Amino acid sequence: MPWLYRIAGWIIPAVFGPRTRSTGTEHLPEGGFVLAANHVSNLDPFILGLPLWPGRCIRYMAKAELFNRWLGWAMRAIGTFPVRRGEADADAMRTALQLLREGEIIGMFPEGTRARKGLRKKHVPKAHAGTARIALAAGVPLVPAAIAGTDRLLGRGRISVAFGPPIEVADLEALPRRQAAAVATERLMAAISSLAGQIGGDDGSSSIVRGGHTGEGER
Repeated sequence: MPWLYRIAGWIIPAVFGPRTRSTGTEHLPEGGFVLAANHVSNLDPFILGLPLWPGRCIRYMAKAELFNRWLGWAMRAIGTFPVRRGEADADAMRTALQLLREGEIIGMFPEGTRARKGLRKKHVPKAHAGTARIALAAGVPLVPAAIAGTDRLLGRGRISVAFGPPIEVADLEALPRRQAAAVATERLMAAISSLAGQIGGDDGSSSIVRGGHTGEGER
């Protein structure tokens, strides 16, 4: 487990653990899988990992611009790896596939941006199919999740995390790769929306665009 993630793993539960409730952890597979959620706060990556701590950590992609001489060491120490946004990043794809085959969890936010930034955005974020594409390429489960309450961190309200059963993709094997990823993404976003509705969070309602790039849906 990356050393800075381990340190954060002791701090975040101490601060937010008492307020956080999780459901559906029985749906989380033992081996590698892709975990996809809605996105409302910069702390979502840490909150999403709370129910898995201390047994497992989540590895995230982060935009390549953050891996500079000032922040690069911290990004690597916390377990993230770089991705070039808006293009097919073969290096990021290879890293993700290797980690998944080693039994790691790759966390992604298919909308690629937070649903709220202060005031609610005028336009609904669009989901990208890169998340499903990675899971299909690695042959690992694609697990939906939803987060609620992280947009109100300064209050005392409850923070909720819900996990759903893996998305059914066995029937997509005969489809062309791009089409299979698009269909899987539709199912994924519907599952995330349903989970968010159950816990009172942003429903993650999105449409799908640009299904082929790996440089999508990162932190």
